[in-house]
Amino acid sequence: MYTKEEVSRQKQAFWTTFGKYMQPVLSTEGTAVGWLNYKTGIPGVQFKMEADHKQVSIAVVLSHKDDVLRSGHYEKLSALKGMLENELGGEVWQWQQQVTDKWGKTVSAVRKELTGVNIHRKEDWPAMISFLKMRLIALDAFWSMARYGFEELM
Repeated sequence: MYTKEEVSRQKQAFWTTFGKYMQPVLSTEGTAVGWLNYKTGIPGVQFKMEADHKQVSIAVVLSHKDDVLRSGHYEKLSALKGMLENELGGEVWQWQQQVTDKWGKTVSAVRKELTGVNIHRKEDWPAMISFLKMRLIALDAFWSMARYGFEELM
């Protein structure tokens, strides 16, 4: 069992390693990007990555406080599902129109998880980093085309 401090240090080490690994990777548009804190430019639309002792995940999270606007974002994302899946190589992701996040907030999410990996096992890090890298780059490629449709909803 790990102490809270050990868990925090290990998570920080993983995300620092991932950030350094991604730093030289340019966006689809050829610009430098902060991959760990990817800026979509649309309030309430985020790319989120999480890792713990059971899994690693990446998601497009729609978290706007206004239910109507969040629903509009989900409908727009749903309409672009084919384009998203194309960028992701046909990979199937889990679509959740309404889900409660870990803070009790209602959000919408499109998520992909890799189970059976553990952030506390450094030998799992290469698989976790590869999982996130491929999908984050694909989300960036998707977003470079899709964001304009979301700007209309602002």
